[in-house]
Amino acid sequence: MPFHFRCSYVHHMLLDQMSLARKISRLLELFLAYEEDPNVKLVMLKGEGRAFCAGGDVVAVVHDIWAGGWRAGANFFMKEFSLNYLMATYSKPQVSILNGIVMGGGNGVSMHGRFRVATENSVFAMPETALGLFPDVGASYFLSRLPGFFGEYVGLTGARLDGAEMLACGLATHFVPSAKLPMVEVALCDADSSDPVIISSIIDQYCEKSSLKEQTVYNRLDVIDRCFSQRTVEEILSALEREVVDQRDGWISATIQTLKKASPTSLKISLRSIRVGRVQGVGACLTREYRMVCHVMRGEFSNDFLEGCRAILLDKDKNPKWEPSKLEHIADTTVDRYFSKVKDEDWEDLKLPTRSKFNLPPYVIAKL
Repeated sequence: MPFHFRCSYVHHMLLDQMSLARKISRLLELFLAYEEDPNVKLVMLKGEGRAFCAGGDVVAVVHDIWAGGWRAGANFFMKEFSLNYLMATYSKPQVSILNGIVMGGGNGVSMHGRFRVATENSVFAMPETALGLFPDVGASYFLSRLPGFFGEYVGLTGARLDGAEMLACGLATHFVPSAKLPMVEVALCDADSSDPVIISSIIDQYCEKSSLKEQTVYNRLDVIDRCFSQRTVEEILSALEREVVDQRDGWISATIQTLKKASPTSLKISLRSIRVGRVQGVGACLTREYRMVCHVMRGEFSNDFLEGCRAILLDKDKNPKWEPSKLEHIADTTVDRYFSKVKDEDWEDLKLPTRSKFNLPPYVIAKL
């Protein structure tokens, strides 16, 4: 989870040598401090190397669970989600330079910010259902607000999107060729402004038209809406299978296979999460997702998270043994439990950082 971290007075900090938990804690400290610092007009995040952020170190979380129990994993997510909420409700503009891979936790520290700059190198994905998890870090908020049912498609399948697709669906606010990024950074720092209109106009000066590829999935929104608007995962699969009969489309067949390889439990709780997120503010989404991730860490209903990480990230046999293994074996009442409070006397709901509406701009208040 490497970052270069910049603010308007050109303070520069490299975070890539820190442990995952320390990075989250340090970012929390910095964002809180910079919000109170009148010299800071905006916060700029960018990656070090070929990725903006390829996600949190899930393997480290798994090792923490093995060594210290589920609470070790839950404590990490508590800090991460608190950071996500602070970024989503930040009083100063955040500019995320998404030049490279943006996956999992990387989306949590970028998608909630005001400005998200994609390039020809950008690759977005939330592949959590293949790991026995679900799109978290507030994804039920920002995925549910994509056009039509595109968020359900992206969240359930873990589909990869390029920079042009990110801009088209609203995950990115601007598209700038990577060669021009240094000029964008200098111009923003020289402007020394917190005005979103001025910041946006500066980035606009370096934007170029992004063209969707001929085979882009974004041109299949009609099929995606027909299928992923269905009430249940089973009905989504049935709708896709009907489309295969009618169209004999390789993309649809590949989508079906992707869903069938994912954790059935993850698919069901992910769909419910995104649907509920449509009518919740970002704070409520993160609070609910924290309940969900605590249940996942506890493994009381399914151990798919540990099994998925074993098969995909550790042993790399890519053959996870999901349990339950079939969608029809997972009752709605089981899904309900993931959304309930954890029955543990020492457990507490997520406590989000206190925010005052009087100090927040309108575009932030709209998220609450």
